[in-house]
Amino acid sequence: MSSASNQVQHKRVMSGMRPTGKLHLGHYVGVLRNWVELQHQYECYFSIVDWHALTTQYDNTEMLQENILNVALDWLASGIDTQKATVFIQSQVPEIAELHLLFSMVTPNKWVETDPTLKDMVTMLRDGVNADLTYGLLGYPILQAADILSVKGSLVPVGKDQLAHLEIARDIVTRFNHTYQSQVFVPPQPLLTQTPLLPGLDGRKMGKSYGNAIYLSETEDETWAKLKQGITDPARIKRTDPGNPENCEVIYKYYQVFASAEAQALAADECRTAARGCMDCKKILLDFVMEEMRPLRERRQALANDLGYVHQLLREGTEKARATCQDTMREVRSVMKLYQLTL
Repeated sequence: MSSASNQVQHKRVMSGMRPTGKLHLGHYVGVLRNWVELQHQYECYFSIVDWHALTTQYDNTEMLQENILNVALDWLASGIDTQKATVFIQSQVPEIAELHLLFSMVTPNKWVETDPTLKDMVTMLRDGVNADLTYGLLGYPILQAADILSVKGSLVPVGKDQLAHLEIARDIVTRFNHTYQSQVFVPPQPLLTQTPLLPGLDGRKMGKSYGNAIYLSETEDETWAKLKQGITDPARIKRTDPGNPENCEVIYKYYQVFASAEAQALAADECRTAARGCMDCKKILLDFVMEEMRPLRERRQALANDLGYVHQLLREGTEKARATCQDTMREVRSVMKLYQLTL
């Protein structure tokens, strides 16, 4: 993304995140850095989508409220500014559920049954354990469309793996507008951004279930205990063996995210000449990671010490989001000719 402009564009960005636990560096690098930039350029709505969490964890809700709060803390600590972006809790906006229901009336089964990402979601979203294909999970793309369109989102920051879901949302808009001869909705556009993919410490995708993640809320000691386990060039058996940064599957990728270009070049050169050992390289990397994480963690702790303030921010954001969704639903009910009593 280019640097923030002086004026916020009128296009509205909508995105969300499932509250399944504390967020890690992968979330921060892959999503939150981008959101922080976007909030200065567009009108942004960011939703903690707890109904989406239920699509795969409906039988495991003991930690749901705590997870919602942890996501909020991580967002705010990362730089999401509630004066610039609307932050809200999905389940506190019943109009989203109503729109999901109405969209389901016009969505053919085959659209969701043939969604190429749905099969992966069945296994991946439940931490690798096969989940039943429930009615709620099958309707995940329709609920996602309701999330976006209830606030009239026109831009959706997505990865390539989510494009199929967004295409369903676009198809729903076309079918809805045609069926009811209306222009209530405009098909949302994908906002594909270049964000680095930060691998887990073992080289796999970073995730809670793999035990390979560094969390935003962890201490410096906890970060170091994990970082020093990160894999490096497997060809470097001895300290004196020269290495190849291109074969350093984890640690050098972290340098490319957190270190300056000069520091990256120096690390690469000293790896190739064996002037720097892998453990020394990790210790230097820790300083770069902590330079960015330390102020974030200080903000997070301050927020955690004032949960009343955090709850107030969530309440205000949710009230604003609900008012927006209520306006949308008045239009939807009108074009669908639904009976509207004044209660």
